[in-house]
Order: sequence, then structure tokens, then C-alpha cells
Amino acid sequence: NEKKLTKLIKSGDVDHVIDDFKEQLKELFAIRNPNIVYSSNFEKEFSLYLKRETKRAPLFLHGKWVYYPWLSKIVHVLPEKEFNEVRTARNKNLIRDDEQERFYDAVVGIGGLSIGNSIALALVLKGGCKHIKLADFDRLALSNTNRIRTGVNNLGLLKVDMTARQIYEINPYSKVEIFSKGLHKDNLEDFFVGRNKLDVFVDELDNMAIKYLIRKYAKKYKVPVVMAADNGDNAVIDVERYDIDPKLDYFHGRLGGVTYESLSKLNKFEIGKTITKYVGYENISERMQESLLEMGKSLVSWPQLGNTALINGSIIAYIIRRIVNNEPIINNRAIISLDEKLIPDYNSRKEKDKRKKVVNYFKEVF
Repeated sequence: NEKKLTKLIKSGDVDHVIDDFKEQLKELFAIRNPNIVYSSNFEKEFSLYLKRETKRAPLFLHGKWVYYPWLSKIVHVLPEKEFNEVRTARNKNLIRDDEQERFYDAVVGIGGLSIGNSIALALVLKGGCKHIKLADFDRLALSNTNRIRTGVNNLGLLKVDMTARQIYEINPYSKVEIFSKGLHKDNLEDFFVGRNKLDVFVDELDNMAIKYLIRKYAKKYKVPVVMAADNGDNAVIDVERYDIDPKLDYFHGRLGGVTYESLSKLNKFEIGKTITKYVGYENISERMQESLLEMGKSLVSWPQLGNTALINGSIIAYIIRRIVNNEPIINNRAIISLDEKLIPDYNSRKEKDKRKKVVNYFKEVF
């Protein structure tokens, strides 16, 4: 209300007031009256509309004022329904109104905020998933900034806090739940059902034992699991539809008869080997193979690229939109290869034979 707004501005905690509410109203008016947008009468009609709205109440009392304490800013925005109407106007009719509504109302949980950060932002940019649960115990390090869309001003900040702030800056009406200690045996139940039951779980975790437990809960509550693994400039996408096939084998059976106990004993190098087995030796790019053989020698960890994180974010956002709208989507694996599509002769016999030799050598050594 007016008193709270005045008190906040006078408190000294606000450095900037951003108010382009009139422009937002103009966009809303145009979206609702597309037949006159390009006519000479548009400005006149909008002026009459603005006059009616101003007569109802001064413009600063319309909509909502959003306070961003980490930015020392307050921003004047439309009410939620109108805000989303304007934000997603350019989605039409690539995404129809009923599809957009279901996408917006979906509850998505994301475990792991490296690639997971790109996925969260892609979801919100498309106007999806008002309710998002974020889990990660890690803080932003300088070496993360080659693949996480953020600045050095956030170094040392918890990744869950950083990502939540980014979400709220795009959609202040979002509802973000934060699990700042990551996911573990004692909070998975709350993460999956808690205040809002998940519609989709996004697995971007490194911990293989927790990956196993996630699938146990996904099977129990019939929640689909989607995962994107970066592979150089390429992506390995996995979709596990426990919502339509509760008898589905964990990891589509690609890891064999593993258990929580066996996976919980793995060190970082063994985790890398297990993930490599899961992704499949034949799917790993040559430079990624070279890098994995250098872990603990010239490299401290497996490499990841920022452009691949962004690709993965886009792909997973697409998959989730289709899942929550009950549209057909794979219940298996897809390899998204820029190399295959863009490198000349990639699928020639000579190049295939060369890759096969490299894979066989890597498999034997690794």
C-alpha cells in the first residue's frame, strides 16, 4: 500500500525506483487490441484508456511494487495476470494459451545448479513454472563462471540464492523454494511432495548415490525425471517417465544392478567413470575422452562449456513444457550433436572408423 511504499523509499534502503508502468499499460492495451495497433487511432484510443485507468486511481497505486533488496531497487509492475499476459505475448501461438497456463502452473524441482541454472532460467524465460524448487549446497566459484550465466559480483554466493534472485528478477510472482544443503536422504520426501508435489524432477547432480535415491522417490510418486549431460559441445538428454511407467528400470538399466550403498562409496574419479559408463563410451566426444584421461594429472575435473549449458537449458525447458501439457515426448535417450550437424564429413566412413578406434582405445585405458 501507499504507506508501506513511502516508508520503504524513506528508509534509505532504496537507491533506484523503476517505474515504466505507463509503457506496460500501453503494451497490455496493444495486446488486447491488435486490430488497431497499426492504425492512426491507436494513440488516441490508448489516451482514452489511460485516462479511464488514471481516473480509477493514480497510476502509482495500480499493479504491484516489487522490492529487490540485493539490488536496492523497487520496480513497478502489472498485476500477475496482466504481467504474464504481456510477458508471454510473443510466445503466441507457438505456445497456445491453455498450454502456457499449464506450463506456468507446473511445479518443477531442480537438483544441481550448474546446468540446472540454465534450465531454471530457460523455464522462466518461456513463461513456465511459477513454482520452482532449487537444491544445491555449493557456492559460486570463479571456475563456475565459464558456464553459469552470472557475474563476478555473485562470487561466494550460494548457487540457490543466486538462481532464485535471477528467477525473481524475471518473474517477481514466482514461488521459489530453496534447499541450500542440497539433496540428501532426510529431505527428498519434502522436495518431492512437501508444500507442492513435483510435476517434473530435473537431475543435474554429480552425486551418483543421490541420483539413485531420486529415482526411488520418482518411482514412488510417479514423477518424470529429465537429465542433460554436457559432452563437449554436444548434449546427452535422458528422459525417464516414471509417471507413465512406474516399473521403469532406474537409469533405463544403463548402470546395471547398482545399489545406493555401492554408489555412495565412489570417489570423484570413480563418479566420473560411472557417469562415463552411463553416458556411453560411444557417445563421448574425442576431446572429452582426452580430458577424462587427464583428470588428476593435468586437469582437476571433467570439462564443461557455457554454450552447452545453454543448449541443455533450452532442450530441457522444451521437454518439460511438453510433459506438463501431456504431449508426446521420448521415454529414453537423445543425443543432440552439433558436431554431427555442422562438421563436414562427420558421418563419412573414414570419420566413423576413426572415432571407433578412438573409442575402443579410450574404453580400454579408462
